Amino acid sequence: MAKAIKASELRGMSDEQLALTLQEARTTLFKLRVQASTERLDTVSNLRVNRKLIARVLTIQRERALQQKAEQVAVQANTGA
Repeated sequence: MAKAIKASELRGMSDEQLALTLQEARTTLFKLRVQASTERLDTVSNLRVNRKLIARVLTIQRERALQQKAEQVAVQANTGA
């Protein structure tokens, strides 16, 4: 069910693809948690894989946001504003 995606693959995605991946991972995690609570979960490791995927996506989104902010500051510094 859960598929491990490497950070390098995630970095190659666009912002929209990352957002969609995050949404799908969160939905899957919710479903896995429901299955775990009703004791119907086959592989518990899928919970961990999904949590790590969510963390990777959020980390890459944060890196991109910080990079954009740094670029904006650099542009402002160059223009003398």
